[in-house]
Amino acid sequence: MKSMTGFAKGQCTIGAHKFTIEIKTLNSKALDLIVKIPAILRSHELDIRSLLNRLERGKVEIYITDETDTTIASQVNRDLVVARYHQLMDLSTELHCSTTNLYETILSMSDVWASAAMEELSGDQWDILSSTIADVIASVDESRAHEGAVLELDFEKHVSLIEQKLNQIPQYEAERIETAKERIRRYFAESAIKEIDSNRFEQELIYYFEKLDITEEKIRLAKHIDYFRTTMATEEGSGKKLAFIAQEMGREINTTGSKANHVDIRKLVVEMKDELEKIKEQLGNIL
Repeated sequence: MKSMTGFAKGQCTIGAHKFTIEIKTLNSKALDLIVKIPAILRSHELDIRSLLNRLERGKVEIYITDETDTTIASQVNRDLVVARYHQLMDLSTELHCSTTNLYETILSMSDVWASAAMEELSGDQWDILSSTIADVIASVDESRAHEGAVLELDFEKHVSLIEQKLNQIPQYEAERIETAKERIRRYFAESAIKEIDSNRFEQELIYYFEKLDITEEKIRLAKHIDYFRTTMATEEGSGKKLAFIAQEMGREINTTGSKANHVDIRKLVVEMKDELEKIKEQLGNIL
């Protein structure tokens, strides 16, 4: 089991370029890619998106920054510096202006620096960067698996509590039926009805108690609990399936509550619903 939430970071140096790769993932119904990369990598955007497909589902944000070493990547245009210097010296003489820090001023002009930066990566350089990106993706996947393992333990805790409360229901069932019988007897004793067709009365009792019977709901809920556990343990990318199973569990719990007709069983039903809601809150994070 994996969570859709993860984070990883990596770096690599290619010539004068130091690339930092950060990947953050959050929950989403589908694979939603957000790719932010420097201009030098624009021609490889589709390749980067293809690498990210390994993450399957979730909102995936990748940020690649390029920290270029300007001492290596740029060279001064000597001729332009000399020309600018003479031009500004002549102008300062004509205008009687100060020439203090004139040299520093010229070097601060961006156009006197000739960029030696690459316009795009070579094939070998892209291989180095793509390998680093793949390593960061693998680290994200590991962090998702780690968080998924934590969530699996949490799910197991809540599922076990639901199972425990389900197993407590039978102790109240005999009392529940007897209470219902007593209520019917009291109704006829207090009514003005003196003659009762015993066969018809027995049929009505059977029909009434069949409507109150929760045996099938208990059996189905127990099976759903087993299925939930099996799916967690054996299937990857099971988030949607687990959500469906949780929905079916909720259906059986609700039906049990509507048929309960007993305060203690209804209390157990409320507690089971509470545990199931805690599961549903986290299922949206499962891959």
